[in-house]
Amino acid sequence: MNRTFPIGRRGALALGAALALPGVARAAYPERPVRIIVPWPPGAFADVVMRSLAQAMQGPLGQPVVIENRPGATGALGTEVVARAQPDGHTLILGNAETHAINPLVYPRLTYNPVADFTPVSLFARAPFALVVGQGSGVTDLAGLLAKVRGAPGRVTYASWGVGSTSHLTMELLIKAAGLDMLHVPFTGQAPGITAVIAGQVDGMFLTAGGAEAASRDGRVKLLAVSSAERVPLLPNVPTLRELGVAVEGGNWFGLLGPARMPEAAATTLAHAIAEASRVPAVAEVFRAQAAVPSTTTPEGLGRFIAEDRERWADLVRALNIRLE
Repeated sequence: MNRTFPIGRRGALALGAALALPGVARAAYPERPVRIIVPWPPGAFADVVMRSLAQAMQGPLGQPVVIENRPGATGALGTEVVARAQPDGHTLILGNAETHAINPLVYPRLTYNPVADFTPVSLFARAPFALVVGQGSGVTDLAGLLAKVRGAPGRVTYASWGVGSTSHLTMELLIKAAGLDMLHVPFTGQAPGITAVIAGQVDGMFLTAGGAEAASRDGRVKLLAVSSAERVPLLPNVPTLRELGVAVEGGNWFGLLGPARMPEAAATTLAHAIAEASRVPAVAEVFRAQAAVPSTTTPEGLGRFIAEDRERWADLVRALNIRLE
């Protein structure tokens, strides 16, 4: 956001004189490579999408953009690294609903403050989810899954990539809306969760729509529904939960943030670079293949979005009494 401040004739003269002096100049941003911490493993949805965007951001920024994976604690470990970093705009965190909306609700001893410790930069993608079951489950549609769960309360299982994750909480939204009783089996990531579903060790799960599409290509899983407001272009034949009579929407989002007290000019420069990179055809293709929906904001817009998302999950987390150490 550009702002003009009235500094007066004397202030303008002083500023002009300072800039005219030898060796006195405004430092360009960025001055060196920009490091983005991805708090999840390499190859995961967030990592794939972020690497594509980062590559395209290098042109607008005029500096390399380096990705560093720091997985652990549903994103909390890597996020803390950026909370403690120098606020010069050269170290950023790939944040999402878990790191900045849900973790503060479920970790009473969280080592970072999602508001006070960060400077929002921009949202860049939304990730709708798909509900899948293993091919050996005997379930072919959502009605069949609901009937199976109601016929065996507490015995039908579902996977997620962690307690308090968006995958876990989206299934809990479905459980609440449909009056179900299911057994949660948390894993350390999406990959081991879907592997367990494919192997028949767990009955089903919510995962990113792109991951679901990939797992369904050779018939390893059956896609039952998507959790977005509208059908996902990558999965045009898969109905939404709302179409099937269950008023549930869930998914994830991804954006960049820097440490608190990062210069406003740096945040604005980065937001512009993200918007420009999002329009690059190669990035758009990666987003399409991953079923990621491009969505950019101003720094202020991301701050408002995170606050609204935290409030959205708060009631459910309280109702489930989720507390993690």
